[in-house]
Amino acid sequence: MNSEIKSESIIAKKAYAFAIDIVKLYKELIGENKEFVLSKQLLRSGTSIGANINEAVSGQSKRDFVHKLSIALKEARETAYWLNLLRDSDFINQVSFDDIDAKCNEIIKILSSIILTTKEKYFTDKSTHNS
Repeated sequence: MNSEIKSESIIAKKAYAFAIDIVKLYKELIGENKEFVLSKQLLRSGTSIGANINEAVSGQSKRDFVHKLSIALKEARETAYWLNLLRDSDFINQVSFDDIDAKCNEIIKILSSIILTTKEKYFTDKSTHNS
């Protein structure tokens, strides 16, 4: 049903790999830095991106597909916020930040593109313009 995500399955793979990076960073933050609050927020948002993408694949409609991907995008933006906060509060160094932030921004761009393309393709007529 959702050929956009299947043809772009790279986003699911990237989100999964990103979630693994987030889990590793979380382990480092709680182990070495004893940082438990911000890292938990990062873990939650960073791992939910892929989960929402997977839910989108089994969406009941194109609107459900876009809705679930929009949630994934929202979570990716939240993850970027926590990464910036962790860097600016010196819990992660600039080198570590640059690598994971680049991956997060790539996911944001891909999700934004899929959402926009799907909306343009399926929701541009006047009867469904309120998407």
